Amino acid sequence: MTKTLLFSTSLAAALALLPLAAGAEPAPTLSGQRPLVIAHRGASGYLPEHTLEAYRRAIALGADYIEPDLVSTKDGVLVVRHEPMLSGTTDVAERPEFAGRKTTRKLDGIETTDWFANDFTLAEIKTLRARQAFADRDQSHNGKYEIPTFQEVIDLAKAESARSGRTIGIYPETKHPTYHASLGLAFEDKLLDMLKAAGWTEKNSPVFIQSFETANLKYLRRKTQIRLVQLVDGDGVDKDGKVTLAAPFDRPYDFAVLGDKRSFQDMLSAEGLKEIATYADGVGPWKAYLIGAKQTIGPDGKPKDLNGDGKIDERDRTVIAPSDVVKNAHAAGLLVHPWAYRSEASRLAADYNGDPIAEYKAHLALGVDGVFTDFTDHAVKARDGQ
Repeated sequence: MTKTLLFSTSLAAALALLPLAAGAEPAPTLSGQRPLVIAHRGASGYLPEHTLEAYRRAIALGADYIEPDLVSTKDGVLVVRHEPMLSGTTDVAERPEFAGRKTTRKLDGIETTDWFANDFTLAEIKTLRARQAFADRDQSHNGKYEIPTFQEVIDLAKAESARSGRTIGIYPETKHPTYHASLGLAFEDKLLDMLKAAGWTEKNSPVFIQSFETANLKYLRRKTQIRLVQLVDGDGVDKDGKVTLAAPFDRPYDFAVLGDKRSFQDMLSAEGLKEIATYADGVGPWKAYLIGAKQTIGPDGKPKDLNGDGKIDERDRTVIAPSDVVKNAHAAGLLVHPWAYRSEASRLAADYNGDPIAEYKAHLALGVDGVFTDFTDHAVKARDGQ
């Protein structure tokens, strides 16, 4: 009883930091239009990510945009995977015919052992089947779905737009541009050619292109009017709710290659955002940069298990005051599309009481212009007040 009372007091204090809980009116988006719901890797909370089935489900649930992460095959075809490494999201490790393809490569400065998409032809990739990347999500669809090409995603977006009578946009990410360029597989021009063939070349086209690196975005800026988004990463969150930095998640990898000491945090300063605005139309920060969540540290120096379940996770953190990132980004003329919103209770701070809608509302109240979500239906519900 005492523990419950103390927790409730702490919760009330934390909720006072949230804009909606404090009674403030939600801040406007940059354009004044309603925020976009961006299906992060498709409906990845329900189905294996980056599959046509996951994209279809997201569209059916109301997504405005679907997000394909792009990597290149050995024969230069753009396919949709979260990383060049295949073992986390496909059945490649169970395929004896590909056992000899497992190798070690340096990716963003880190020695990484896995099966890499760039060592496979498209025909070989098409024999693989997708699997759910998160162990605590439904595994029953593993082994059922193909790995799609980027062209197949474009075709799906167009077909679903025609069928539904509403525009479904695409939000491709260029994964590891420096890595792909080092292999002779740079694909920025190929990406633009494919978008041009689809009729998408203008700022008002239903496309955003995103990257965690800067040089390829600057290259793209010289070649296209399509909207570009600078992604901003981080390594973790400390006990005080602040984002921590460690390689390779401390800075864009092209910065690391050039010896540029600026970090992702520096890029989100008022001056850093102004610099981003010289080549991009928006910024995509990890959501922890907008509203962090801190641990409560006990007398023994260890974080407290606030909900008493014997585990320490997000449920044992309470939110801190929002940052000025959205305000400063809007002042620089940048859209803000934070990532990634996940609905499992273990991934939500204590303040939200296991309700993902509460987290969305807290972030939407800051005036974000869109959200990347694994659970499209929850984001739509939060945005539209259903």
